This record gives sequence, C-alpha cells and structure tokens, in this order.
Amino acid sequence: MGDILIVDDERDIRELISDILKDEGFTTRLAGTSDEAMAEMNKEPPSLMILDIWLKDSRMDGIDILKAVKRDNPDVPIIIISGHGNIEIAVAAIKQGAYDFIEKPFNIDQLMVVITRAMETSRLRRENADLRRKDVITADMVGSSPAYRTLKSQLDKVTKSNGRVMLTGASGAGKEIAARYIHVNSDRADGPFVSVNSASIEPDRMEEVLFGREGAGRGVEPGLLEQAHGGVIFFDEIADMPLGTQSKILRVLTDQQFQRVGGGDKVRVDLRVISSTTRNLEDEVDAGTFRQELFHRLNVVPIDVPSLADRREDIPELATHFIENFNKVQGLPLRALTEEAIAMLQTMKWPGNVRQLKNVIERVLILGSEKGDIAASEVPGETQSEETDEGRVVLSGGLASLPLREARELFEREYLLTQINRFGGNISRTAGFVGMERSALHRKLKSLNVVTSSRSGARVATVLDEETSEDA
Repeated sequence: MGDILIVDDERDIRELISDILKDEGFTTRLAGTSDEAMAEMNKEPPSLMILDIWLKDSRMDGIDILKAVKRDNPDVPIIIISGHGNIEIAVAAIKQGAYDFIEKPFNIDQLMVVITRAMETSRLRRENADLRRKDVITADMVGSSPAYRTLKSQLDKVTKSNGRVMLTGASGAGKEIAARYIHVNSDRADGPFVSVNSASIEPDRMEEVLFGREGAGRGVEPGLLEQAHGGVIFFDEIADMPLGTQSKILRVLTDQQFQRVGGGDKVRVDLRVISSTTRNLEDEVDAGTFRQELFHRLNVVPIDVPSLADRREDIPELATHFIENFNKVQGLPLRALTEEAIAMLQTMKWPGNVRQLKNVIERVLILGSEKGDIAASEVPGETQSEETDEGRVVLSGGLASLPLREARELFEREYLLTQINRFGGNISRTAGFVGMERSALHRKLKSLNVVTSSRSGARVATVLDEETSEDA
C-alpha cells in the first residue's frame, strides 16, 4: 500500500504506530533522531512521513526536518504529532507544508483517517502532474525506412533499462525526439523529462543552473538536476559542458547526490541520464576538452541517429506529419503534396536535417495558398532548375563548359545517385521511376562506377573511386 517513515524519539510510540500500520498493510521505517530521519530520506523518499515535533538528542527539531524534506521532496506528505501541542505549533507546521497536525495522545482511528486522506491527496496530485506533463511532452517518431527501423529497434531495446544512452548524429537529426521516445516508453514515463542545452548556458552559470542555489535572503532555488528527480535528464550537446562542471556531474553519476551552490546539505536525486553530441567525443578526450571517465560513464549505450540524407524515403511521411501538426497546432492549411513536390523534397540537400524540413514545410504553409496541393514550385531549394520563359532549363556554368560526352556522363551519374538515394538504395524502385529495365540500370551504374553500400541501416549510393576500381 505504501512506505511510511515514522520519526519519534520515544521508541515505544514509534513501534506502536509501526505495528498498527503494518496490520493495515503498510510497510514502515523507523527513526529516533533527526540524523536517522534524514538518512532514511536520502536512501529513498517514503510515501508518507509521521514526524514528532520534539526530538531529544537531535541537531534538528521536527520543524527543521519538515523544512528540509519539503525543500527536497515536496511531494512527500508529512503528518506532525506532538505531546506539547498548541495552536502556534500547528499553524507553524501547516505553513511549512505539513498535511495535518495531531496531538498526543492520539486516537488510532483518527490517525488512520488522516493517513488515508494524506496518501490519497498525494496520489491525486501526482496523477494531475503526470497528465499535465504528458500534454506537453511529445515524442513522435515518424518513418518507415531501413535507417529509421534500425534506430527505432535500438531505442526500443533501451527503454526498459536504466542504462545511460549517448545519442550521436548531425544537428537537427532528431536526437532530442529520440531521447523523449526513450523516456515516454520507459518505466520513468511518469517522471519529468528535463532537457539541458549545454551550448546555450553561460559557462559561469552552468553549476547554478544544474545544481541550484541556496543562501541567506534567497531561499532555495532548485536546479535542473532536482527538477529531473525520478525521471530523465537529457544533456544536449554534452561536449559544450565546461570541464569543471564535468567533474561535478561525474560525482553526481557516482553518488546520486550533490550540494547546491552556497548550500551545505546533500541533495539526493534519482536520475536516468541521456546525452547527445554532434562531435566525436573520443577526439574531444584526446584534445583534453572532455573527461575520459565521464565519457565512459555516459557512453554505456551509444546510438547513432541518422541524418535525413540517410533516410530520404521518410521525407514524404515526415512532411505529411508536419503538415498535419501545423494544421492542428497553428491552424495552417491542411494541404497535400504533389508527386513533383515530394520528388523535390527528396532530392534536396538537407544540412539542417529533420529540423530544416520542418521549417521548410512551415514556410510553405504560411506563404503559400490556402487551398490545393503543394506544387514543386512552392518548395524553396537549391535543386530547383531555373527555367526560361520558353520552358528551357538553364545549365550551370560548369556543366555548360564540358564536352557533350563528359556533360552527359556527369549528369547521368548525379541523376542516378540522387534517385537511388531518394529510394533508399532500392534499385527496383529506381528503375521503375527512371524508366529503365533493372538489368539495364545495373549495367549503367557499373559503367558510371556507382555502387551501393550499407550506412546507418540503409543502402546508400556512392561513386567508386577510380583507382580502387582499377586495383580491384
């Protein structure tokens, strides 16, 4: 039913309360001093605490313990008991966050009623917080390409573990979406997901942002680590974290506790850590800008998030998803894509990856027509051919300066490379689109030194180096 921590300096009383609660199906822990109480809290927060105001031979009284517990574990309901009860103590306890106050000698039935109500209130608050959190956090994984299926399979394998995950990949490829997918499909889905963008935080503020601050006149300001307690903390662009902060994060990973800036008490946290980077962290370790031990702690399960160029087959599905989402959230027109527009999107360069595709779709919906399908002419991109008024394609200067044979070979190679990669290395689909027999296409690719190979779980077309071809 629930774990209840009983704190009272009188052994007989705490054991009596414990026996009664055990008979009702609860599990209990006992503490006779403030140090024992805080040690139990740091091991694992209970579902509820029963706390005596007056504790002999303790450095903290009940009100001090109440303040500390409410500061670090605000969701734990606390019932105050005292044999010296008066209205001032009761008011002080309630102001500091106590659920209720019961005077000794207490009636057992009354105590059980208060405990039951406190536990139910706490449960409802957690459920409401969970519902609000789920409304905000989305983790839409969209795609069907081999590269996408490989990524999703790897993510599914780590969702049920508590292992630390390192997501690598180009900027905009969807590393945070992957991290959120792990979170919402894990046993920590009811806990918070807190993202830390290491590149956007000033180095001299990093520790205050992460660990929080406390001090005279300021009260307690919880940091992002505390806010992520019980859930997931996502260190985005971990390579940008200052070296000094890296050593402190390493201690947090080891001890699962830390001190706030300006504070003296240890704050215990229960976290799962997911990190991401666009850099090669092993190179950063060699350069002395990233701590080797921290790298090994974070890189327990490395997962590569493929770029959009490695999953071009997913572009139509992603674009449609973004169109539907913008219609739902912003009220932008719900328009379909023409085949020509899809081909344009699949053959464009995407240095900004999925994030850039999303921005392009939003731009088209804002600036384009409110009705009708999206045409290729509405899609902004470098790959669009310039046409004259007569409908002729204007050649680039480089292509126009070549002899016909070389220009034709260069065009055919680039055209077929683009189409093969557009269809995820599927030669049959490419042959069907370009209007060639599959065997004829294979012969043409061989004559152009075009080969396909596996990368990020997908087939990718590249040009075979001529020297390598001759050696073979």
